[in-house]
Amino acid sequence: MPYLKQLVSFVLIAFGTTMAPLHAQTPASPAAPAASAAPVVDQAFIHKQFGEEFSLVEISQPYIRDIDGDGVDDLVIVARSKKPMIEAAEHNYRVVDPYYSFYGYGDPKLTATFGSEDPVERNLVILVIHGAGTDAWRSETPKAKFVIINLPLKRIAVKKLQLRKRQVNAIFAVEADASAGDSVVFWDGRQYKYQPIGTDSVN
Repeated sequence: MPYLKQLVSFVLIAFGTTMAPLHAQTPASPAAPAASAAPVVDQAFIHKQFGEEFSLVEISQPYIRDIDGDGVDDLVIVARSKKPMIEAAEHNYRVVDPYYSFYGYGDPKLTATFGSEDPVERNLVILVIHGAGTDAWRSETPKAKFVIINLPLKRIAVKKLQLRKRQVNAIFAVEADASAGDSVVFWDGRQYKYQPIGTDSVN
């Protein structure tokens, strides 16, 4: 009997010693990859793309749409800037004024000084990033960037606009409390154009 007990003890010890390394060598389950964070359009992003002369405001709701019709998502957002021209070269954007161009004043260097007398609208601009590649508007080198100045607005909405036989995404500016918009800015393939709502058909 003592011999049998010693044999059983020996077998159990040997079995445990053999299994321990097998258990230790079992690979751990791979950790699930962390979900990529959704892109954030915040003050830091605006400063990176346009410079510190621009700040977000309460109505700065970002719109992600294809504005220039190339099939790549673009970004449209309202911001505020007292000096929109100052960092144009540094951050590679163009300042455009389709509103005053519609009325015959075509030089943004001049019209940037006009501004609005309305304290709500004062210094409001629309920032647009034309996206490029798979990163679209988030690209380190977007297709183009624009600052639209002097457009009278209290808020904007990006919606479909009928241009002759085709539809495009356009920026509708709401100047009062109307929901349909008081004017519209759209990309005609070469530049941004302004059109008051209720005038002759947009072309």
